[in-house]
Amino acid sequence: MSEVRIAVEQRNEFGKGAARRTRRAGKIPAVLYGHGADPKHLSLPSVEFARAVRENGHNAVLTLEVAGSGDELALTKTITAHPIKGYIEHVDLLLVKRGEKVTVNVPVVVTGDAASGALVSQELTEVEVEAEALHIPEQIELSIEGAEIGTQLHASDLKLPKGTTLVSDPETMVVNISEASASMEEESASEGEEAAEEEASEEA
Repeated sequence: MSEVRIAVEQRNEFGKGAARRTRRAGKIPAVLYGHGADPKHLSLPSVEFARAVRENGHNAVLTLEVAGSGDELALTKTITAHPIKGYIEHVDLLLVKRGEKVTVNVPVVVTGDAASGALVSQELTEVEVEAEALHIPEQIELSIEGAEIGTQLHASDLKLPKGTTLVSDPETMVVNISEASASMEEESASEGEEAAEEEASEEA
């Protein structure tokens, strides 16, 4: 995960009214805390922060260029978005140091295709791991290529990057591969036939 530099400003006004004014100015209210230091109230540039999260995930590590206070290294801890409009309302940032290990949730991405006639159920979409702050994996892939019906894969089966350790219960099921019911197979076949018919129609 790459390190991202963002110029931020300290906030001296607090409360809902001040937060609204910050957002109207194209910035996001944020709080930086950790290591026993007093929390710092900051405003983040909306466009730059959204880009950092989009490119590096919700565990983005930021080098904050704090006006009048020098640089701070921070992990994006919590992002609060508007429930309807979707814009970012507030961000909590955790102060970290280079070489320090942090505990975070990382997405699990299932790759490959199981054996024919199998139904793949992903029971766990994130796993908790401990990693060095500047080397947090963006995602952890789990291949099910050719996996037979009856296969169950657990957190202990995940191949973690070097320097990353599992915090979640290793016995937690991640993927369960069972036999697809006849009705589901028929539905899948029907969808395949419809797609073929549409393709033939477009070619005609």
